[in-house]
Amino acid sequence: MKLEVLRIKQNRKPLKLQASRFKFDWGLVWQSSGALLAAPSIALAIIIVRSLGFLQLLEWAAYDQFMRLRPLEPPDPRIAIVAVEESDIQKVGRWPIPDLALAELLEKLNQQQPLAIGLDIYRDLPVEPGYEKLVEVVKSTPNLIGVRKVVRDSRGAAVSPPRMLQPNQVSAADMVTDVDGKVRRGLLSLSDSEGKTILSLGTLLALIYLEAQGITPEATEEGIVKLGRGTFIRFQENDGGYVRADGGGYQILLNYRGTQENFEIVSMTDILEDRIPPDMMRDRLVLIGTTAQSLNDLFYTPYSSDLTAVSEPMPGVAIHANIASQLLSTALDGRPSIEVWSEPLEWLWILAWSCVGVGLGWKWRVTVGTVYSLFLAGGGLVVGAYLGFLAGWWIPVAPALLALAGSASAIAGCIANVERQDRQMMMNLFGQNVTPKIAEEIWRSRRQLLSEGQLVGQKMTATVVFTDLKSFSTISEHMDPAELMSWLNEYMSEMIESVLHHDGVVDKLIGDAVMAVFGVPIPRVSSEEIATDAIAAVSCVRDMGRRLRSLNQRWHQRGRPTVAMRVGIATGMVVAGSLGSHQRLNYTTIGDCVNVAARLESYDKSLDGGLCRILISEQTYQYVRDVFPTEAIGVVQLKGRSQQVKVYQVLLD
Repeated sequence: MKLEVLRIKQNRKPLKLQASRFKFDWGLVWQSSGALLAAPSIALAIIIVRSLGFLQLLEWAAYDQFMRLRPLEPPDPRIAIVAVEESDIQKVGRWPIPDLALAELLEKLNQQQPLAIGLDIYRDLPVEPGYEKLVEVVKSTPNLIGVRKVVRDSRGAAVSPPRMLQPNQVSAADMVTDVDGKVRRGLLSLSDSEGKTILSLGTLLALIYLEAQGITPEATEEGIVKLGRGTFIRFQENDGGYVRADGGGYQILLNYRGTQENFEIVSMTDILEDRIPPDMMRDRLVLIGTTAQSLNDLFYTPYSSDLTAVSEPMPGVAIHANIASQLLSTALDGRPSIEVWSEPLEWLWILAWSCVGVGLGWKWRVTVGTVYSLFLAGGGLVVGAYLGFLAGWWIPVAPALLALAGSASAIAGCIANVERQDRQMMMNLFGQNVTPKIAEEIWRSRRQLLSEGQLVGQKMTATVVFTDLKSFSTISEHMDPAELMSWLNEYMSEMIESVLHHDGVVDKLIGDAVMAVFGVPIPRVSSEEIATDAIAAVSCVRDMGRRLRSLNQRWHQRGRPTVAMRVGIATGMVVAGSLGSHQRLNYTTIGDCVNVAARLESYDKSLDGGLCRILISEQTYQYVRDVFPTEAIGVVQLKGRSQQVKVYQVLLD
């Protein structure tokens, strides 16, 4: 029997992960360098945190939960456990069990012709009475395997093997526990202080069974052991969710069949009193061990706790049975072992979910949709990892979830910061010169408006309004400056309120003049929209006239000057955008249409229009002629223009 193959040491050369360059075109998010680096930065941070061991407990918790959620497997018919329970100890009357009782137990079992018997009870010293009898029985039972404790640990000192056993009948009872006290790894073999390889109890029993089936292990230089239909890869210190774990000996991730309930168990008393069928143990592996709580041969496993309760720890004999069952079922039935990805592949996995988080954060911003999408993506991640676990793969869950949530939060925060800057820039440009309705529309359409930190000039059709007070220079000459300012502010307040009320934009205030624009900054494309803007402009000016009449009445009562106003309105193509520098930036409208409106306002000041004279261009007239009373002024030559234009006057009620 070539059992020494498990001594092979595996040398893995670290793989180098070559980062590739990817080019993304995700729009506004790349305005921030932080957004560009969000996915790899978050992934790198989580990989570093993981390498420091801070995520180890979370990854173990996910591993344990997957182990508990797996469908129950049927009991392994090749293995049986003889349990020394509390009732057995009470019946015998002492512990350790006397050699005479143990000899009788072995005789009873040997009569049933098991393939091998594993005695998971230390027997380095005689326990009278019956030592000579036990020696005699052991010599007649060549298929008996005893145990020794090879490595001294926190549970106690090393324990020597039974004296009556041959070296090839001795195995190791040592367990590998994680820092949280749970057994997740199976120890197949280890070396003693003299450098001799000792197989664990479960391993030695399984190899005896497989050798009877004509199956022997084959080892490769890389430390991979082929056994029948299965392949076993030696555990390394950073496999799966582990960080710098003790990889001594030949360890594998323990793919539990289940708890002790997944094996046929009979008590020692049942054997001694012949209460089992006479061929129950034939050709099976029989493990004898203690399950009594008072003996404390118990270990925590992934089955020891769940989200709602803590269950009983598992006896050591059941863990040895699970190791033997894993080797047998893998070699004979093709049952998958638990494997892990290489570290570079795990890094790519974390990076991929970080990219998913960036995509979700970019799509949904800081909204409820982000939360819902994260729950869906996270659920898909967990389900996918669980399906992988069912197929025998331990896929990182905790770091991937953190990458998903962290990158989504980071990109959402980054976008929120960019949008906050955009909003501030918008408010700086428009200030209080638009209504909340227009401001909201501007904000919804900011992607089309913003480019390179400013509003790029856009061609659009708009209606421009210029207003001016008649004889303002004369009035300002005879008024105290402070009183003039108060009087003018009262006038401007009413005019601006009228513009905003009619969804216009106050472009600028120049002394007593007001320039307002209807149809910016969101381009109007249909004739109906352009007509709506022109009608709104004329309605606004007529409202200005009514407000001015009310102002004059109040001013007259307070002894202040009363005035009339002139208005020019023109509809046509303009260019609207930000003008200036980063130190001072204003939103304004320019174009021939603006010049026409300004010239209409100042045209022929002798032309009487009452309290509010309103002159409009030909294009504006075409949009409003069926709405407001008008009359033609004629074809006139406006100052500064070479071409003549048709001018109309809007009549007040």
